[in-house]
Amino acid sequence: MLAASTSPLRLFLVSEDPLARGALARALGDQTGVHFEVAAGTQVDLESQPGEPPDAVLWDTGLRPSNMEGPDLGAPVLALVVDEAAGEAALGAGARGLLFRDAEPSALVAALLSVARGLTVFDPALAELRATPRASLPAQATAPDALTPREREVLGLLAEGLSNKAIADRLDISEHTAKFHVNAVLAKLGVQRRTEAVVRAAKLGLVTL
Repeated sequence: MLAASTSPLRLFLVSEDPLARGALARALGDQTGVHFEVAAGTQVDLESQPGEPPDAVLWDTGLRPSNMEGPDLGAPVLALVVDEAAGEAALGAGARGLLFRDAEPSALVAALLSVARGLTVFDPALAELRATPRASLPAQATAPDALTPREREVLGLLAEGLSNKAIADRLDISEHTAKFHVNAVLAKLGVQRRTEAVVRAAKLGLVTL
């Protein structure tokens, strides 16, 4: 949790377009009052980054997004989208905030700080999507497709009775990231305990006991 806007913010910048990555990194670097530690690349590149998960993920979905799958990097995601349809798809893929790709750098910085603090952020023109964030609707919490592929892996390991450390070792991720995914699974299944998550997942056909 960031204490103030001047606190360092570790950011993963995800984009398939190297030109977009460069432009966004420069825009963030030109801002005063906020220090960003930016690692930029594709999701595959950033999954292998050493150390703890970032404070936030900035996800450029591109001009022609298709088969949209949100970055699964252990931190809340701010998605940059080209239109409302892309915004809806990004929400369904787990984004916590939405801005248009041509957002002003100052708005981008403010949104990143908010998302890193656990808040949701929407461009005013995308505000109608706020009413139905797919990743947090109770109805979606019981749907098999509410879990990301990584969360399904974690759920399967929970069903085996593995601890966070054992899950981290099995998936070759940090224990902090494993805990993040476990908490996300519990929240999406609407339970508070690991055993409850496994029982509910079994009833939904997500795991076999």
